[in-house]
Amino acid sequence: MRVIDTADGLTPEALGEVLGVPVTAVRWERVGSGQIGSCYRLRLDCADGVRRRLVAKLAAEDEGARAFLWPVYRAEVAFYRDLAATVKVRTPRCHYGAISADHTRFVLLLDDLHPAVQGDQLAGCAPDRAAAAVANLAGLHGPRWCDPTLLDVPWLKPVGAEDAAQLGEVFGPAVDTFVERFAGRLDDRDARTLREAADAIAAWVVGRPDVFGLVHGDYRLDNLLFGDDGRVTAVDWQTIGLGHPLRDLAYFLGTSLLPDDRAARERDLVGVYHAELERHGVTGYGLDACFDDYRFAALQGPLITVLGCAYGTPTERGDRMFLAMAARSCAAIRALGTLDLI
Repeated sequence: MRVIDTADGLTPEALGEVLGVPVTAVRWERVGSGQIGSCYRLRLDCADGVRRRLVAKLAAEDEGARAFLWPVYRAEVAFYRDLAATVKVRTPRCHYGAISADHTRFVLLLDDLHPAVQGDQLAGCAPDRAAAAVANLAGLHGPRWCDPTLLDVPWLKPVGAEDAAQLGEVFGPAVDTFVERFAGRLDDRDARTLREAADAIAAWVVGRPDVFGLVHGDYRLDNLLFGDDGRVTAVDWQTIGLGHPLRDLAYFLGTSLLPDDRAARERDLVGVYHAELERHGVTGYGLDACFDDYRFAALQGPLITVLGCAYGTPTERGDRMFLAMAARSCAAIRALGTLDLI
């Protein structure tokens, strides 16, 4: 399959070939920061007279970054190729996807969901929008809940004891760096909670293995699009993996809602999620067990926040976002008694 490598390759001829529709003209503009890859909004004029709006996702321009980021490229292309049609979560329709043999070059051509609006991680999420987001999340988890065939997908790998030990070795120093970087801006209570989370992370990440499924890994406001009709669409599937599904729910509610809103509405929101799981066919998993797993899963917040900060390119907005996510998720961990469950 043809891999379009750069923006210059987004020609009418190339797009017509991969889409199977003659394209007479194409206009594109770059969108996003391009830290992980390059993203372009396309306007296509086609020979049938129809104008199409697509988003093209390509690998990062820097060759060194590509060599480091190939696992996330493989994951996102494989999600659209192998998994998207087997679940009910709303995602952009993928019109074409291809990746090179070494996984360092890829292309995805996705629906442009304009005028849907991206969520704002800094501003936080209103509870009514959160309800739509957790219902959509259940569409990812429910259809493949504890599905043993997921273990046969070659590019999906559950976390084992060796992986957990390595995570513990990486996460502890990353927390120390995070605390030092934001000294004077990070609350002392949150610094203590982060360090306690680091001590527990290796045991936590392999905990409660009887419940497993697909995990988005970074299900938060900046990776969600909200339509005028109230529907939510999830994007950015580079971190898809196997694990405890409630990690996504705890991460979303813990980092995307303001602490007072989360405390006031989290039982209702977990109830919305649980009802949707049952609608998607999950049985033998009661609401009390679901809420207890939600409490347990809250370490996903500091895990992704700290590692994202450690490996991302520093920006002013990024720093504010990571601080907000750390504060919100640490407050949730303390309120839910998460560390007592590990």
